[in-house]
Parts: sequence; C-alpha cells; structure tokens
Amino acid sequence: MSQSLVLISHGSFCEALKASTEMIMGPQENIYTVPLLPEEGQEDFAKKFDEVVKDLDDFIVCCDLQGGTPCNVISKKILQGEDIDLYAGMNMPMVIAFINGSLLGTPTDLIQEGTSHITHVNELLMDDDDEDE
Repeated sequence: MSQSLVLISHGSFCEALKASTEMIMGPQENIYTVPLLPEEGQEDFAKKFDEVVKDLDDFIVCCDLQGGTPCNVISKKILQGEDIDLYAGMNMPMVIAFINGSLLGTPTDLIQEGTSHITHVNELLMDDDDEDE
C-alpha cells in the first residue's frame, strides 16, 4: 500500500487545494482532506481526522498554518505518542511533489519543494528583460 497524504485546514482550503491539484495531476485517490468548519471545535475536528485516518497505514499530514487549530490538534496527538509526520504551510508545489514522489517511488523533501517554488515573478521578468538587451 502506498503512502497517503492528508490535507487539513481552516475552512475548505484543503479541499480546494486538492481539487486544484487534481486539475493538473488528475484524480488522486490517496489524498484526503479534513476541513475545520466555522461551527466546529477542536474535539469535532479531532474526531473527523481520526475517522479519515483510521484505515490508513502510512500517511503524512500537511496543514495550512502552524499554530492554528488544525495544526494544534494534530500536534497534541504527536505529543501523546501518535506517529504522525506533520508539515505546516502547505501549498500546491508540496502536493504535486508528493504525487510525483509516489508515482516514482522516491522520497520527497516537502519543505524544500514547498519553499523553492516561492518566486517574485516581477524580478524574473525584469531579469529576462535585462538578458534580452
């Protein structure tokens, strides 16, 4: 069984990130989402998370924001001894890298993938203009 990815976030960000990634990479059966809805508290979110991962043997978790409720709920589980790899600051390059790594059967450095794709496009455009002269 291959590794799964669980995306967690405030509101529907995790669901939208999965849907947007699937526009590029196609349907993903090993990516799951757990949104924290406005009417839910920590206990509600923890129950939803537990329900999603109960049948997953090998998974990692990416969340939207370090220090936010979704991250804090999973952090508590880690501190209580649960074996969960948790990454904060998720973005589409991280999810695509996870998919590519799964397809190729190679390990992926999610932090490097997530941060290396942050670019100020204006600077790139200006550099290209300078090279054309």
